[in-house]
Amino acid sequence: MNERADPQKLPRDGSFEIRDWLRLELMPHFMCPGCGHGIALRALLWALDELGIDKDKLAVVSGIGCSGRTAAYIDANTFHVTHGRPLAFATGLKLARPDLTVIVISGDGDSLAIGGNHFLHACRRNLDMTLILLNNEIYGMTGGQVSPTTTADRFTTTTPFGNNEPVFDACEVAKAAGATFVGREATLQTPNLKDLLKHAVAHHGFSMVEVISDCTEIYGRKNDLGNSPEMILAQKSGMRPEAYRNTVDQPFRPNPFRTGVLHRGDRQEYLDAYRARVQAVQAAKGGGK
Repeated sequence: MNERADPQKLPRDGSFEIRDWLRLELMPHFMCPGCGHGIALRALLWALDELGIDKDKLAVVSGIGCSGRTAAYIDANTFHVTHGRPLAFATGLKLARPDLTVIVISGDGDSLAIGGNHFLHACRRNLDMTLILLNNEIYGMTGGQVSPTTTADRFTTTTPFGNNEPVFDACEVAKAAGATFVGREATLQTPNLKDLLKHAVAHHGFSMVEVISDCTEIYGRKNDLGNSPEMILAQKSGMRPEAYRNTVDQPFRPNPFRTGVLHRGDRQEYLDAYRARVQAVQAAKGGGK
């Protein structure tokens, strides 16, 4: 089995209080009004609370940028590391402390551009940790540059005449590289996002959840996308009716944008494989005496 527990069968008494999970002394937070990363952070803490994760056994690693700053507000063991390297740091941490629940919070630039190589190999190894990829389609805090997920024709500081590069589908890349749990959700659907994150954290192996998040200041204003409520509601235009449990008859615009659990595989987790190899070597040495 690839699941520690079925999140749907865990007790849910509705007692989640976000203040219990935050470093209140760091408030007010730095995020811009309407930033989707705050919604994603709430969904994550809600998920961890319902899973009954012990904060002393929780390690959250983040990189540089707006996404990287979110981990600082979590009242747990948090690590703010160099740009593009949170997955590398998290790998070493999980190998040294396999008893910890390790979560990485990273952005689309942090994970797929400067950290793209680490992303591929984290998926390949299938080490038991969770990557939450906050995709706002831009380098927000670090200059407003185009990212691997910036939509075609969008304006950024490095694409003043519109982006002409094709985008990465982060979920397809993760699946192809070997991740055994891949999902996607938008901040618009916060309860769905919380449930998806519960499944991801409970999964035994490498899990990746892409969160479609809005950036109102660096991305939204430059592209005349409106204020935060307008940007969040516009997330509907990229979803199929199935994302709303068929509550609409026609998609807002026809495309293959999917949400929910997109891939779940059953492959040996890295530490399990490592332990089995060590035992085999030790048995061979013992048998040779």
